[in-house]
Amino acid sequence: MPATESPLEYKSPLHKMTLTTPTCLWNDSASIEELTYSIEHGAVGATCNPVIAVAVLKKEMVTWRPRIKELAAALPEASEDEIAWRIVEEISANAARLLKPIFDRERGRNGRLSIQTDPRNYRNAGAMLAQALHFSRLAPNMIVKIAATQAGLAAIEEATYRGVSINATVSFTLPQAIAVAEAVERGLKRREREGLDIATMGPVCTIMVGRLDDWLKVLHDKHNLSVDPGYLEWAGVAVFKKAYEIYRRRGYRLRLLSAAFRNHMHWSELIGGDAVISPPCSWQRRYNACDIEVVPRIDLPVDAKIVDTLLRKFPDFERAYTEDGLQPAEFDTFGCTRRTLRQFIAACAEMNSIVRDIMLPDPDTE
Repeated sequence: MPATESPLEYKSPLHKMTLTTPTCLWNDSASIEELTYSIEHGAVGATCNPVIAVAVLKKEMVTWRPRIKELAAALPEASEDEIAWRIVEEISANAARLLKPIFDRERGRNGRLSIQTDPRNYRNAGAMLAQALHFSRLAPNMIVKIAATQAGLAAIEEATYRGVSINATVSFTLPQAIAVAEAVERGLKRREREGLDIATMGPVCTIMVGRLDDWLKVLHDKHNLSVDPGYLEWAGVAVFKKAYEIYRRRGYRLRLLSAAFRNHMHWSELIGGDAVISPPCSWQRRYNACDIEVVPRIDLPVDAKIVDTLLRKFPDFERAYTEDGLQPAEFDTFGCTRRTLRQFIAACAEMNSIVRDIMLPDPDTE
């Protein structure tokens, strides 16, 4: 083993993973403090979305309050929503600068900041595409998140054709992962036919593994079911592993990304794959303090008894786990999709509220 790969050189389990396997680490936050920690432990990417932007604003209010005031003064006709999205862009651009050396080193495959299009536009392919093109120009190492809704698939294909590296989000199921891969492939092939470059593009498809687990737990209680509670922790992992095998077999030219962490298996069971794990910094610290062995597990199947039980008990798991379990017209109404979009849209409202309180303070509380 090369000296640089000596166990004494590993700073943490996540660092060891990045040095000894193809699995990449991205940071599920655009906070500079958190991203700095993550990069020190091997991270080569990061994410921003409305929920993350709210968290950054609250954590770094000393920095962002005066900036919001500056923007409000410079843009006297801008709405609170427009100011809020300018802040999202600046938060993302700051993180992108931190990742740029990695982007240059890895020629676009990594080193990207993943910025999310407005979740309120989940039914509007044109609006998502326009914002994706705008975001892609904020920095050379942007990757743009587009929801894997019915309209999102069209935006994903067209954005890919236009040269934008995309990260499909609001994605939980095998049918979504395959539909996204096919949309990306169509976009890449259109570029290839026209002699356009694809060598430095780095698309990914997120599977929000923990959110599928969350949804089955909701259904478990709602329908008074009785299932070994440990089984419910495996649903997202099972979908990810099956999607990964299909991606590899069919040669899709994008990677899967694991997000929405709820337990260590959302990391440990996916080690070894040519994929991305993207935990929040709090989960990274937890993993880095653990004694779980860092060994490849991506090809280890989930216990057939667990999968069979979930398929029997939960029709929505069958829809998520089966290639034709959902049609694109059903993506928007799937339970996980509705719950996640509502959370992201609520975060937009909270972000606007924060900006409003700075632009237009409540006189009753001054």
